[in-house]
Amino acid sequence: MKRLLAFALSLLLLIAGPVAAADGLVALKSPHSAKETMDRFEAVSKERGLVIFARIDHAAGAAKIGKTLLPAEVLIFGNPQGGTPFMECAQSVGIDLPLKALVWKDARDQVWLGYNDPAFIAQRHGVAQCPAVTGLSKALAGLAQAAVAP
Repeated sequence: MKRLLAFALSLLLLIAGPVAAADGLVALKSPHSAKETMDRFEAVSKERGLVIFARIDHAAGAAKIGKTLLPAEVLIFGNPQGGTPFMECAQSVGIDLPLKALVWKDARDQVWLGYNDPAFIAQRHGVAQCPAVTGLSKALAGLAQAAVAP
């Protein structure tokens, strides 16, 4: 019975839309390769006027030391229009800015796009009622949805 319940829960998580994979992490399944998903996320971010600060390929870094990782890339991005109002609520939010998105492929060959939920960041810094959270959450969800769209 426990196995059946565990299987059913796993299946539900696989077919669900955004998933909370870890505290504060919003994760969406992507039908694209890891590279294409990140390329799409980066392109839509640029189209919407965001600054791209860095793109970090963790698998390439691992290869440099003779290790192997499944595809995993982080994009660091943002702009002062979104970040400044968030930091006005609490300067310490700056440790979580600029924003980041992670695209990774799991052991089952499923590609995921994840990002930190602004509401979680706000709660972490004791400013759960920060008005900037709503706009940032909506913007991030829009970026992610555009990147993983078929």
